[in-house]
Amino acid sequence: MPFAIIAAVIVAAATAAMTLRNLVHSSLAVAVAFGGLALAYLYLDAQFVGLTQILVYVGAVAILIVFAVLLTRGGEPPEKCIFSATWFWGLLITVAVFATLAWCVMHSFASRRDPSDKVEVTVKQIGDALMTKFVLPLEVIGLLLTAALIGAVIIAMREEKK
Repeated sequence: MPFAIIAAVIVAAATAAMTLRNLVHSSLAVAVAFGGLALAYLYLDAQFVGLTQILVYVGAVAILIVFAVLLTRGGEPPEKCIFSATWFWGLLITVAVFATLAWCVMHSFASRRDPSDKVEVTVKQIGDALMTKFVLPLEVIGLLLTAALIGAVIIAMREEKK
């Protein structure tokens, strides 16, 4: 039952992100969808993935999207209608994609595997791999994200001066 509630929240937030006309509301709906995905991971006992989802997507990506929308949409009048004119098509496509993905998951070979074949990966093993074998890609990603953040701040400061 809790998983069904989490799944309903994720689907509702994703649908709202696609159909809402106001970009601020849409970006906040994306943040709720990311949070729901993190809850789903935590409910499925994938603590590392769930906490990473919270830190990276909810804590960084969603907030970055909200800030980008707020920084770039300063002088526009508020929207009269909360839903876009094509909300029905968005809902229809959402249901079609969901049905297709659900059918693919239900008929995949992965759902027929024996659970005893599962390999247990601990957070310590992931941390060891990130700090030994994958330390260079990790540092490169960190530098790229830092450069992107500095670029966003510079662009926002230039817009402010004009």
